[in-house]
Amino acid sequence: MARILVSMPDDFLKSVDKLADSERRTRSELVREALRNYIRKTNSLNSQKAQQSAKILDELLD
Repeated sequence: MARILVSMPDDFLKSVDKLADSERRTRSELVREALRNYIRKTNSLNSQKAQQSAKILDELLD
């Protein structure tokens, strides 16, 4: 598994660690889940935008 280095403000990191501790997970698990959710959301939004663009194009071509 690859490792990365991420910089963040100390206060933010404290919040991340507090949440990870409360959920009994590692910091890495929490960050991976957050990124998976972000990717899923971004892919969904891009799909919706593509569908909207296709609909507009269809209406213009009719």
